Amino acid sequence: MSDNFPLHVNEVIEEYGKCLELVPIDPHFKNISVSLYEKNNVATVWTFSRKNGVSKRIEQIRDQLAKLGDLEPIETTNNQLRSSCGIMHTRPLKFLMMQAVEKSPDYSHPEGLIKDLRSDLLLGFRTVDMDGSTGYQINAKGEAPNLNGRLRAITSGFVRYGEMIRRDNLTVSFNCGAKHNPLMQLLLPYARNVTGTQDMLEADSLRGQMTTGTLGFSPPT
Repeated sequence: MSDNFPLHVNEVIEEYGKCLELVPIDPHFKNISVSLYEKNNVATVWTFSRKNGVSKRIEQIRDQLAKLGDLEPIETTNNQLRSSCGIMHTRPLKFLMMQAVEKSPDYSHPEGLIKDLRSDLLLGFRTVDMDGSTGYQINAKGEAPNLNGRLRAITSGFVRYGEMIRRDNLTVSFNCGAKHNPLMQLLLPYARNVTGTQDMLEADSLRGQMTTGTLGFSPPT
């Protein structure tokens, strides 16, 4: 972000594209609002705040997005990234932005299996080769009634919230075919709880102080 920054919303949209997510309160920096825009496969972290130290905070958020979401910082900027595979996976970026802003600046994805919310299962995934592209098979440790049905439901959560392709009942892949383990770690907690995630998204769409039409947001789906 430079000193010659756009002053109006329409200028920001023209410069940086569609707003994917607005986080209205940054709990780690003076309660500023921060947005993520996307244009031509470049993601831009943006705020209208000009509080002292804001540029450093924006760079910190950008770097968290890179670490948590398998993105690559654009070296000539402090607020822009591109996808490592060349395709911007916009649906997961909504969750990614919330985590990069709201969680601790040193937050990392939990490693290993995570607890299912509806059973005693421990959930995870493994990579599988899909004719030269990378697929992800959803698996679990433990026992539960209708185990395969539960895993199919979680697989559907990845399709819904990760914009992933279902390869079979328990296997998905990103549309780029690339390996994106950090995105899978990001999405797993949301995929295991489709109803709760949808409620969260609906509440999130209401809490912003500016309308989606004004800011150029993608409409919620």
